[in-house]
Amino acid sequence: MKQTRRENLVFLGGAASAILTPLGASAGDTVEVEGAVVHEVQMLNKHPDNSRERQVFVPDIVRAKVGDTIKFVTVDKGHNSESSKKGIPAGAEAWRGKINADVEYVIKVEGAYLYNCKPHRTAGMVGLLLVGDVSGNYEEVKKSRFRGKERKRYEDIFARADEILATEAAGSS
Repeated sequence: MKQTRRENLVFLGGAASAILTPLGASAGDTVEVEGAVVHEVQMLNKHPDNSRERQVFVPDIVRAKVGDTIKFVTVDKGHNSESSKKGIPAGAEAWRGKINADVEYVIKVEGAYLYNCKPHRTAGMVGLLLVGDVSGNYEEVKKSRFRGKERKRYEDIFARADEILATEAAGSS
């Protein structure tokens, strides 16, 4: 039976993660597989560099390309990853992982993607994917309504994302 490219990426991404993690790989590591990249995002109860930050994705911003895979890894139990209902580009597929389960999402559409952990969303467990040209929906997702600690965390995330995008724009001029 012949495997599809996606099945190969999923398999190789998982294998690469399994190989790298024991060798000291950390959150945010990327592995290139056949020109595509697997970006690892950890789901944690507390930030490894700041124990006062609780219920976090690390990293909480990922810059990626169409064809890349985002792998959400359950490090601490009680978390999931799912796309925000109105926080993905038109034509993109939503995802919804189960609690305590790793999730892999292959990106097929450029734009900005908001994601969260359902049980900890209002506690601020949220993140942002920036895929290719985000001009189509970035400003729209920034205007989304946020509640609780989610609002403060997204303010920080968008401030850092604005810096990333400004630096990229300056570099391409």
